[in-house]
Amino acid sequence: MTRIKIQIPKRCRKEPVISRLTSEHGLTVNITGAMLGAHSYEEGWFDLELHGLPLQVQSALAYLQDLNVKIWGKPNPDGDGW
Repeated sequence: MTRIKIQIPKRCRKEPVISRLTSEHGLTVNITGAMLGAHSYEEGWFDLELHGLPLQVQSALAYLQDLNVKIWGKPNPDGDGW
């Protein structure tokens, strides 16, 4: 399990970012906290627990980076980098 906090950019607000972590990267995702602005121009953040194989987590983190999602937390449970 890996815990991260992400901030989704405004331009991705209507994208199914978290859903894709499950459907395209094979992770089980538990949302432990979230804050979304009342207006569509505000960014939102999520506290997530990612459950899956290290390769699946790495693939999901690379996907988030490609979207320019801000990520806080330990990105790799093995400590090898992303």
